[in-house]
Amino acid sequence: MRILALFILTFIFWLLLTLDFSVANLVAGAAAALVTSLLFAKYFFKKVVKFLQPVRYFWLLVYLVIFTWECIKANFDVAYRVLHPAMPIKPGIVKIKLGLQSDFARTMLANSITMTPGTISVDIIDDELFVHWIYVRSEDPEVYSQKIAGKFEKYIKKIFE
Repeated sequence: MRILALFILTFIFWLLLTLDFSVANLVAGAAAALVTSLLFAKYFFKKVVKFLQPVRYFWLLVYLVIFTWECIKANFDVAYRVLHPAMPIKPGIVKIKLGLQSDFARTMLANSITMTPGTISVDIIDDELFVHWIYVRSEDPEVYSQKIAGKFEKYIKKIFE
């Protein structure tokens, strides 16, 4: 079942990347998806039932909208800091307590934080994520955890856990 789930996911990803529905491309995509599935299915899904729940796809769409909006805001914030004559930065590494249990969900959160300008995930140790932040706005862990990961974490939990 894992192989089938990963095959479907990678084949859909292939089609989205190529946007070519010719027979040759469909065959090539199916072959690539099959090889990928056979090699990596044992590392990917633990519970395939999650893959088949449509509500998770709804939350994925919501998450993509929120992630896109947060990236746009962060881009303007970083541009402001770079273009400002005084260059108002206050960099630091903050420690965020994770509420996510699965490794895949934690990786998605760390990648989402890293892809947002002004922050980069440094390490995950036990239940803590260390993030370098361009402007540390607060010394309170609750405040900066909510500011950096709060918007992402609740949706990632709904999608992947």
